[in-house]
Amino acid sequence: MIKRRKTITVNAGPVKIGSSSPIVVQSMTKVPTVDIARCVRQVNKLARAGCRLVRIAVPTCADTAAFAKIVQKVSVPLIADVHFSPSRAIEAIEAGAAKIRLNPGNIKDPKSIHRIIDAAKIHKTAIRIGVNEASIRNLKSRDIPAQKRTAFVLKEMKKYVALFERRSFTQLVLSAKSSDCLRTIEINRRIAKLFGYPIHLGLTHAGLPEDAQIPSAVTLGTLLAEGIGDTIRVSAAANPLVETQIAKQVLIALGLYEPAEPRLEMIVCPTCARAQIDITRLARRVKKNLPDINKPLRIAVMGCIVNGPGEAADADLALCAAKNKAYVYRKGRRIAIVPETKIVPELLKQLKNL
Repeated sequence: MIKRRKTITVNAGPVKIGSSSPIVVQSMTKVPTVDIARCVRQVNKLARAGCRLVRIAVPTCADTAAFAKIVQKVSVPLIADVHFSPSRAIEAIEAGAAKIRLNPGNIKDPKSIHRIIDAAKIHKTAIRIGVNEASIRNLKSRDIPAQKRTAFVLKEMKKYVALFERRSFTQLVLSAKSSDCLRTIEINRRIAKLFGYPIHLGLTHAGLPEDAQIPSAVTLGTLLAEGIGDTIRVSAAANPLVETQIAKQVLIALGLYEPAEPRLEMIVCPTCARAQIDITRLARRVKKNLPDINKPLRIAVMGCIVNGPGEAADADLALCAAKNKAYVYRKGRRIAIVPETKIVPELLKQLKNL
């Protein structure tokens, strides 16, 4: 079992963030904020998919005005994503944001930050200090070499956190992101050692969905397995529901997320030269014919004696295929031997018995 890092608890509306609370999945809307109806629909879909916080960009005054209306129409607390404008931050706080995100790379004036802190205190709004590696690079002058960026990000984070702590504001979540997996892992490990605040994990971007899954799983999975991370977002150039799905799969794989709906888990042998039947084809037939399941079940489809019996012992139902036939197991006990043509019907029959 993963031992979570201890942090303070931060309240984003009714959602508690920190070591004693479940890890929060969040995503971000990808439609214009001023299109209130579309934005509301997307937020509510994300909430139904398992997001407990949803972030919305508010680059203009019109966006914060729309944000105030969206807050009233959705079923999940909202985060306002603020860049460059302190006024947008204060408007979002007053509009009902449960949390706002500030980027030290583009809001730097201490007086402006103090105004934001004071407004957040009044409205009990949490703040995420989110440093993106890309936003601290000054491309107009000499750029920061890649090997020095982690140290620079850490320096910026320390300076920014100090502004809040001097103002006695501790409802903070910290994040440091890069598109580079190893730098993101390294900087978050260092932040975890230096601060007692919850950490939000993610990459700045990870590509199209098929390209985003592995970098996201590697980065988030590594840190989460070490007990680091209290909220997560997978960034992918796709429908945000896809981001949510990938995030939940990472958490489920680590035993850090309990699905609201019963989950069917299907274990399939990767196959090798020992297999005497087309296991991939068989597994797809099984999956296609499975009925709706309203209880957690584990089904194994195995292709030889090496792993078959062992997986069968841990599965509710298991098929251990041989040449032209399969052995059927229920709860580790062999209950039938059937010809290849009757494998799927026998499995469905046994599912009914369960």
